[in-house]
Amino acid sequence: MIYLLILLLVLMIAFSVKYAWWKPAVDWKRPRVLMYHMVREHIDGAKFNKLRVQPAAFEKQVAWMKAEGFHFVTMQELQDNWGKHPEKTVAITFDDGYLDNLENAYPILEKYQAKATIYVVVDRHDRDWSTYKKAHHNSGELAREPKLNDEQVHFLAQSGIVEIGSHTLTHANLDKLSDAECLVELRDSKAQLEQLTQKSVMSFAYPFGIYSQRDVETARQVGYSNAVTTKEGIDADLPDFMQLQRIKISGKDSMFAVKLRLKLGKRN
Repeated sequence: MIYLLILLLVLMIAFSVKYAWWKPAVDWKRPRVLMYHMVREHIDGAKFNKLRVQPAAFEKQVAWMKAEGFHFVTMQELQDNWGKHPEKTVAITFDDGYLDNLENAYPILEKYQAKATIYVVVDRHDRDWSTYKKAHHNSGELAREPKLNDEQVHFLAQSGIVEIGSHTLTHANLDKLSDAECLVELRDSKAQLEQLTQKSVMSFAYPFGIYSQRDVETARQVGYSNAVTTKEGIDADLPDFMQLQRIKISGKDSMFAVKLRLKLGKRN
């Protein structure tokens, strides 16, 4: 019996260390920015299932936020009204521009009137950008994922629910580009998306979360007013709008883990 009690105690300690459920919540007056990629079923044996949040799980997450009184905004709305939002303000974001954002995520967003921002890669078709970060990620898995076509991007931009942001022309690893190449990636993606959507594109996401101060200044120079990173956390009262933190939502997260992530801002 004593061994069973010791085992239970060890498990409880391990659980507490992993999830830090006992920590107090970060002030709910500070907005949360969530980072998603795909909303689709997992693929058996796939490397990137952590980027795939299953539709049932995504709806459960959005429904819970709605029931808990979260206030949904786009990234531009978040910036425009920073400091004036009610408690529990959240911005849902999606990176890359996958077709399932329209087919699976959009109906859920529409059902719960939950706004979101999708960062679209302009040249997104048949491109395996995972190799731009790590050469050995050459399975072609992400290249095979269907992407939004231009008509669908335009539809989402006009929906009143989705804001379209830029994720560069080619999902470039900015760290490997010259100053001139970086300028083209940021400036031309903005211009092309604005022409496509007939709306201003003011929001940007750094591909892979890899960037330098040069890239921050270039983004500001070409006209973006806010940009998100992959740094996990919840920004304070006076953030750098060109380096906003996000909370990563993984396709392998339980609902309990998602709730804690919203509470604390990051994995423990």
